[in-house]
Amino acid sequence: MNTVESWENRVSKLDPAHAEVITGGGLSKRFSRLPLWLSHPANISAFYGLLVSLALILPYGFGPQEQWGALWILHASLLILACLVLGMISRLMSVFFKRMPVAPWRKILYPMPFVGFGCFTLSEVGLFSIPSIIPWTLILLPGPLYVHLSWAPRWRLLCMIEDEVDPFPGMDVEEKTDEMSSKSLSGEDEQLLEVVEEFDSEE
Repeated sequence: MNTVESWENRVSKLDPAHAEVITGGGLSKRFSRLPLWLSHPANISAFYGLLVSLALILPYGFGPQEQWGALWILHASLLILACLVLGMISRLMSVFFKRMPVAPWRKILYPMPFVGFGCFTLSEVGLFSIPSIIPWTLILLPGPLYVHLSWAPRWRLLCMIEDEVDPFPGMDVEEKTDEMSSKSLSGEDEQLLEVVEEFDSEE
């Protein structure tokens, strides 16, 4: 049995509220299907940096710089490295604080890279003069912020399940039924209930 099958079998034995906290939404579910070593928060964050770097090839190519290729390689390397370091910091913070995952603000977070990309393109081709910190912040922030809020805490829970450690110590696990509400499933744990309600509100 491989790693993914191992933790999926254990998650299937949890009640729906606990399982929802661990698997998360669509994006987190895709990452959770990967082996744990590959879905490490630092790797996921660095992968975001790689995707953004690939998208920046066009504005760099149409920019005024003659040696745009070398400049793109430099900035792409710095971007990927920065994302990787931020992902590692989020991983360490999740171990230290042991907090539950939080649903990201999708309506704000998801459009940010596209807005930043647009601002960066307009600045590179010389149509507008935009302070570089604005597009770079909009481009860089969403991926590491998603990892910090949602994926790093969830990856910690997946590792605990893989190691056969109860990620919800002291919380009663009830039998699965289709009619049980999130409140009854989460018992008296207000933190877990709040996380479940946040995920429900995003759907």
